[in-house]
Amino acid sequence: MPYVVTEPCVGVKDKSCMQVCPVECIYDGGDMVYINPDECIDCGLCEPECPVTAIFVDTDVPANWKSFIEKNAEIGRKLSSEK
Repeated sequence: MPYVVTEPCVGVKDKSCMQVCPVECIYDGGDMVYINPDECIDCGLCEPECPVTAIFVDTDVPANWKSFIEKNAEIGRKLSSEK
């Protein structure tokens, strides 16, 4: 999975990342946004747009937020299939 949205997004959900995503792989999940790893093209446009620094390359996710890697994969895929 190229990019992962982590805990700082919870409750903030600015959505600027969604606006710059060229493949629309970022989904609003209610409490935060999620990236579908199967659709992400690893372009990196979303990362600098996040005002709360919640988006990381999967290999750079801080240890205390590693659980968000699987959470993004699971929920991102689910939300994508519902659209």
